[in-house]
Amino acid sequence: MTSYNKRKKVCPFKSGKRVIDYKNTRLLRDFITESGRIVPSRITGVSAKFQRQLVIEIARARILGLLPFCDSHD
Repeated sequence: MTSYNKRKKVCPFKSGKRVIDYKNTRLLRDFITESGRIVPSRITGVSAKFQRQLVIEIARARILGLLPFCDSHD
């Protein structure tokens, strides 16, 4: 049996330096896949509290047209 050195993922928002805001589309795009789906917290390492805030802000940005709902279907 092999053991992997898995490092615990640290939430990028816990330090308080990064603020989740719907106007900051560069930050929000880091948490969205190319097809437009929101990346789960088990992959990004975001805590549950900030994941909920992230989902709300992504939804606001999508409604205002700042972020796409899905990828472009050509």
